[in-house]
Amino acid sequence: MHKTAASPLALMYAVLVVYASLYPFAEWRDQDILPWSFLLAPFPRYWTRFDVAINVAGYLPLGSMLALSALRTGRSRQALWLPVVLAGVLSFAMEALQSYLPLRVPSREDWLLNTLGAALGAAATVLLERMGAIDRWSRFRARWFVPHARGGLVLLATWPLALLFPAAVPFGLGQVFERIEASIADRLADTPFLDWMPVRDIELQPLVPGAEMVCVLLGLLIPCLLGYCVIRSTWRRLVFAPLCIGVGVLVTGLSAALSWGPVHAWSWLDLPTQLGIAGAIVLALVATLASWRVSAALALLALGVYLSLLNQAPESAYFAQTLQDWEQGRFIRFHGLAQWLGWLWPYAALLYVVVRVGQRNPKN
Repeated sequence: MHKTAASPLALMYAVLVVYASLYPFAEWRDQDILPWSFLLAPFPRYWTRFDVAINVAGYLPLGSMLALSALRTGRSRQALWLPVVLAGVLSFAMEALQSYLPLRVPSREDWLLNTLGAALGAAATVLLERMGAIDRWSRFRARWFVPHARGGLVLLATWPLALLFPAAVPFGLGQVFERIEASIADRLADTPFLDWMPVRDIELQPLVPGAEMVCVLLGLLIPCLLGYCVIRSTWRRLVFAPLCIGVGVLVTGLSAALSWGPVHAWSWLDLPTQLGIAGAIVLALVATLASWRVSAALALLALGVYLSLLNQAPESAYFAQTLQDWEQGRFIRFHGLAQWLGWLWPYAALLYVVVRVGQRNPKN
């Protein structure tokens, strides 16, 4: 029996729900009301179909993943009611905590719709299990992936979501150095510790076209190599590689459409990017012949070069404006999910590969 990827995915999704529910984590205060007083509040005057849909849809994946986790760990009797209880408790806690945030409005209707969404997700998963869909996935996983592939599958499943966050360089995840440096400087302002921070003699310089091409190439090659660490045979890798790269290109186009409008969905496909994509396809196909250990070693090398190049480049002013649109504008609901995945995904992949390579007797 392999460990299910549904459990860590459910935990990650729950953390993101907490983040999205309490963002921006500012101006906490006691507003002289009981945290559960929203249960007795009058029905809201303004209520739209979008409000209903987003509250149901937001918790539907959580209910589904919790139910799948219960099914795959031998707790079938709990697969229907436990996700509803857990999601309901989580939603109630979020609504109660929102009573301490002046920028958020707790709502009884939100809580009920969130719980309904989790119930629908759990019911759909249980129904699919009874129809045999879960067993078919298990057989597919056993044919395609090694038994202990849970970590790699979680990373591969979250990679497209990470690409939704707009990047200064296409497929350029993990560009955090400049932000961390600025954040530390802000927190150390007016303290003697500010003088301890290293000072750069030369400001960060934009990437030249050649370096941008390498970042694009590595940004697409890394998830392919990660997949090769858990995919069983060469011919399956040959199927996976173009599919993975194709998904990355399509999601990046979607991110550009969300950021700048549908007209500019493919404006990022300049010559360095096109060459990088072509190079990634060629190298990914060649690497299908490598063993999983060689694939892991290549992934470590690629991640080191990739993160080094990206974090030696600054974010452009135009890109900063795009981020402001995401963080303060109409894409606020994506903010909690895509931003943190876009920042942290390469480092999580790096940790996973290091741990896997360090295993003396990995179970393949």
